[in-house]
Amino acid sequence: MMNSNFPNYGLASRIQHTKFDSQFGKMPSMRMERIESPDGANFKQVFSGLVENLNDQMEAPDNLLKDVMSGNQNVDIHDVMTAMSKSEITVNLATQMVGKVINAYDRISQISV
Repeated sequence: MMNSNFPNYGLASRIQHTKFDSQFGKMPSMRMERIESPDGANFKQVFSGLVENLNDQMEAPDNLLKDVMSGNQNVDIHDVMTAMSKSEITVNLATQMVGKVINAYDRISQISV
């Protein structure tokens, strides 16, 4: 029984449906109608990109130092020191990642099927 004192806003018709809708009443669930494929890179592409980035980071301080030694006014010693710090952090990160991947491989290889 509707009371005429309360306004009718029609909220059910104003709801916008998204892919995150859940199955509720008569509203269809968008999540169950389609399967989305990931657009991200696979494991090999990620690690090959990381190796290329590591190589670039390792060569950057040397290239900047050569520019400073040759008298390039656009590069100063602070840029070289910053590049050296970045390359050191990148090497530490890569070393830790390799260790984690090796540990994960060891754990997976210990699983008995």
